[in-house]
Amino acid sequence: MSTEIPKQGWAGVVVNEGPDFSVEVQKLDVPEPKDDELLVKLNVTGLCMSDVHFMVNDWDTPKMSEMGVKCAGHEGAGIVVKVGARCQDSWKVGDRVGIKPLLDVCHNCEQCWNNKENYCAKANYTGLHSPGTYQEYMVTPAIYTSRIPDGVPDEVAGPIMCSASTMHRALIDSGLKPSNWVVFPGGGGGVGIQGIQLAKAMGMRPIAIDGGEVKRKLCLEMGAEAFVDFTQTADVAAEVVKIADGVGAHGVLVTAYQAYKDSIKFVGNRIGAKIMCIALPPSGVVQVAGEPSIFVFKNLHVIGTLVGTMQDTAACLEYARRGLLKGVCEVRGRSRWAESVQELRRGQVAGRIVIDFNKD
Repeated sequence: MSTEIPKQGWAGVVVNEGPDFSVEVQKLDVPEPKDDELLVKLNVTGLCMSDVHFMVNDWDTPKMSEMGVKCAGHEGAGIVVKVGARCQDSWKVGDRVGIKPLLDVCHNCEQCWNNKENYCAKANYTGLHSPGTYQEYMVTPAIYTSRIPDGVPDEVAGPIMCSASTMHRALIDSGLKPSNWVVFPGGGGGVGIQGIQLAKAMGMRPIAIDGGEVKRKLCLEMGAEAFVDFTQTADVAAEVVKIADGVGAHGVLVTAYQAYKDSIKFVGNRIGAKIMCIALPPSGVVQVAGEPSIFVFKNLHVIGTLVGTMQDTAACLEYARRGLLKGVCEVRGRSRWAESVQELRRGQVAGRIVIDFNKD
């Protein structure tokens, strides 16, 4: 079960891994799937800030190169072009699929048994432990590959694999309810803008914090009830509290790590508020702390949340199929890959950039 497959495909390869890294467009050999794997031809890959952290290697993780990985990326969408011998009852050539931040999990631990496989200790991280979606052809375990429904274009589905699924998981873990005020520091970025849409779809009231007219327009179009421009507002926290009924936000979903230092201020005097830690800064740069009395008297919850599960991805794809989660990306060709990654690193991207393997 296969289709015509070239010997090599396009790839964005990390060069000079570390603080001065760059991405070069090269051709790499097409891998061969094992019996329990699919060979996928990706049409697009999203660019995520986590890719930059992997290529810079400023998290407390092994280097990509130590794992034999040349290509970052974990937001891919494409089609199956070859099916392993043991997968042919479930998959066929031409099936639409997405590749997520976790390429696979062990399926046999407490976390995997309890719908928390995103915390599996043996998880295989796409673009770190295994080759990522910065390459046109890649293999993926059939058991943990997501199906993309008709009606969801690849450029929308790609970012859903990470950014939307991550935000869906954070919103579910938060326990926030319809009508609650939810603040999104970094709301105009690729992750935050998905959270704004999902919160709106769930009946919550999103407040976006970011800088500039482009991001203001994007956030409001995607469902934010209010936008606070940190470049124009003298006291951002006071403005957020004022918007949130003069009391404070019920929840803060931190997608820009620079906002951790002010995150507790956004909840004002709200009792039982939730601060969801999503953004991962470079190791040793940021700490989340406050006086114990603040946590005690406000019943304040600070909760860490990781990437989405298979269930989160499926839920987000369904939101997209229904038109409740829209594409927030700029699609670019391969020739703009390197500059796009550097723009992302500098914080100059509103929404998401998606690279189309089929466009030069």
